Amino acid sequence: MALDLLKEIILDFQEADLPTGVPRRLDALTVPGKATVFIGPRRSGKSTFLFQLVERLSRDGVSRRDILYINFFDDRLRHLRHDGLQAVLDAYFSLYPEKKNARTVYCFFDEIQVVPGWESFVDRVMRTERCEVYITGSSAAMLSREIASQMRGRALSWELFPFSFGEYLDYKGVDAGGPPSGRRRMLIQKAFDDYWEVGGFPEVAGVDGPLRIKIHQEYWSAMLFRDLIERHDIAHPRAVSELGHRLIENAASLHTVNRLTGYLKTLGHRAPKSAVSDYLHWFEDAFFLFTVRVFDASLARANTNPKKIYCVDHALVRSVSSGVLVNAGHLLENLVFAGLRRVTSDIAYYKTGTGHEVDFAARMPDGALKLVQVCESLADPTTRTREIRALARAMAELDLSTSAVVTREGPPEAGPSIEVDGRTIEVVPAWRFLLELG
Repeated sequence: MALDLLKEIILDFQEADLPTGVPRRLDALTVPGKATVFIGPRRSGKSTFLFQLVERLSRDGVSRRDILYINFFDDRLRHLRHDGLQAVLDAYFSLYPEKKNARTVYCFFDEIQVVPGWESFVDRVMRTERCEVYITGSSAAMLSREIASQMRGRALSWELFPFSFGEYLDYKGVDAGGPPSGRRRMLIQKAFDDYWEVGGFPEVAGVDGPLRIKIHQEYWSAMLFRDLIERHDIAHPRAVSELGHRLIENAASLHTVNRLTGYLKTLGHRAPKSAVSDYLHWFEDAFFLFTVRVFDASLARANTNPKKIYCVDHALVRSVSSGVLVNAGHLLENLVFAGLRRVTSDIAYYKTGTGHEVDFAARMPDGALKLVQVCESLADPTTRTREIRALARAMAELDLSTSAVVTREGPPEAGPSIEVDGRTIEVVPAWRFLLELG
């Protein structure tokens, strides 16, 4: 019966019209002999991205019969957790026995991490079958270091986040390319205002406010209970939930493990510092909350200094938090962080020798260090002086010739750049900064 069910699922997919959605701007390269793995937060569009890859293969002349797709979140496949994954191949090759070791089979395994022992199964498939393997998984259960250790180098991982601003423009049908014009700029700025409200999760892109908030809150609950509490068998789930809400209420703010442990203690939780450190690590594993350290060549010093916390999506912060502690400036900073995080994981905040803080010191893919300060507006002279002073000092200490201030509005009347001691500070509206990141 299990074999017949698997055959039915395989054939149903091969005949289905696939919802491919908006093409993602992820140029995921494949390497012969390695499984291609896509990791990222829940509901970021990983399954739809697999469908896009399937459609691409079809356009290149690959027959649907050469494609094996299984979504392991399908309730009908619960038996596989006990019967083993070999049944999937048995079902496919019983349908097409002539293909075994004769033609390349393209295997798409969606959310395979729910089946114990998936790593050794995929490893064996890569070694013994004529297959190309593509895998997705919720990141807390599909960490690249787990793949590296258990699959012995037979996997290449790619991160897939919610829509970038550029992808959101694609969804809205707004062309950001071509020669600049007043109309195009107005369309982009209007789309940015929408993106500011709805965020990047594909499912909520066209959803009105109250329903969008409810969907975001369901994402948050699923991450808490499936990716943290269930996965790590946490004995005190209330403490994790309280900590998560504390962190998201303080997005873009500094925290220490000692303070967070003390906070949980005031609520009656007896979580030790070591447990709180684990919780923070697991939030990051789930790609929902990220920790940013101070920029320092010494990892020990970076770890002992306060850290900043950010969420994968600024609109999720608004939907989950009470709004008491999160302001527009923090949301803008979170938005800029998420844009940077899509292109690099090497992000820190910088503290000058005089104690001034720069929001981000990001090592870009080309190896260049990028200093970024985030400020809603430079219209206030006091704010302008403070932000420029911090950047100028940081550029001098790091011997950098350029940096950027990202604002909600456009550059000030004085111009799009500020010269300080022979160094240039670019003033960039957030929409343009995000587009320039790609």
